[in-house]
Amino acid sequence: MLSQRFVESLVGLFLIFAIICLTVLAFKVSGLTTLFPADTYDVTASFEDIGGLKVRSPVKIGGVQVGEVSKIALDPNTFRAVVTLHIQEKYNDIPDDSSAAILTAGLLGDNYIAITPMYSKTVFKNGGQIQMTNSAMVLEKLIGQFIYKMGNGDKSDNEATNQGATKHENQ
Repeated sequence: MLSQRFVESLVGLFLIFAIICLTVLAFKVSGLTTLFPADTYDVTASFEDIGGLKVRSPVKIGGVQVGEVSKIALDPNTFRAVVTLHIQEKYNDIPDDSSAAILTAGLLGDNYIAITPMYSKTVFKNGGQIQMTNSAMVLEKLIGQFIYKMGNGDKSDNEATNQGATKHENQ
């Protein structure tokens, strides 16, 4: 017959093992850290405006995640945002004339970088740079421009009407 102490030790070891497994699962599912990181290479891209782009935002090609944003910095000379992308090594055949755009997942969703491959025979290497970029469309800016244009449109219509009335009165 098994002793009481031996059974309690087995139960304790089982609980410790279960807690470790749940912790690993929680980190894996949350995406906060990767226990077994994939081999990656870095590519940079420069943008006028990155909107709400954040570190760890996905990098996608054709809707498939191929990497993530690893660093965002400001170039002190051009005052453009320089974004460093970690691309998984298995996607090492991306043409070096590809373009990058910051898009939004849904109407108000998170931003991500979409790479559009082009036709060059040479591919990105570690430290490469994406030359053609399209900045994020910031919804607040678009609404502000729309309101500004609507305000100016009404003003110019009124001025045209007033000028027409003045010309008609002079004749």
